[in-house]
Amino acid sequence: MNQHLKQLIDLSRIDKDIDAFEPQIEEANYNYEAALAKTKSIESDIENLTAEIRVEEIKKSKNELHIAELSQKLGENSKKSAEIKTEREMKSLQLEEEIAKEQVTFANEEIARLEKIIATKREQIDAAASSLVDVTASLESVKADVDAKLELINKERQNVFVEKERLLGTINQKGLAFYQKIRRWAKNSTVVVVEDQACMGCHMVIGDKIYSDVIRGEEITNCPHCGRILYMKPYEE
Repeated sequence: MNQHLKQLIDLSRIDKDIDAFEPQIEEANYNYEAALAKTKSIESDIENLTAEIRVEEIKKSKNELHIAELSQKLGENSKKSAEIKTEREMKSLQLEEEIAKEQVTFANEEIARLEKIIATKREQIDAAASSLVDVTASLESVKADVDAKLELINKERQNVFVEKERLLGTINQKGLAFYQKIRRWAKNSTVVVVEDQACMGCHMVIGDKIYSDVIRGEEITNCPHCGRILYMKPYEE
């Protein structure tokens, strides 16, 4: 087999190995990113619940203030009752008292309702905080596992880079430029095998003469349809 072709086949294999590291890195990072996202989601939930509690507490305070104002008004009306001189004034005062008492009852009911809401939200915060502790502990474990995997991947990748640098030091520069030109669009299918007299890059059948050239492997042969570099499978490692 032509030495330059052999080098391009080797280079293509190395480039595939290098590109294969990216999904491995993404996969290794995925679990950590998922755990981190869950942590942030719980923290956001706690923050939102805390803000909602503040709103409910403000509503509760307003109702408590309203009750205090109504109680003061009822006290004042009680004093006024001793000074009433006509039946009309009495009826008017009684009506005010009834309205005030109804408002007190409503305000007390509203306070009770708000207290239940606040208690429920505080329980949700407690549950979220407990979950956050567990997720945070898990996050540290996941991070350690991811770091160990990335360290191993980077070592393997570095070895492949060293192999590529060694090959680039011996490869024909004209052939390398030709390879790189095709790789810009063909990516990891720059150099492809021929099977059943068809290019496995574009899956088009090649002519007898070109097929014969590929079999001999004496020159670098391109697919007449797509331009990829062709070789026969027996060389494949």
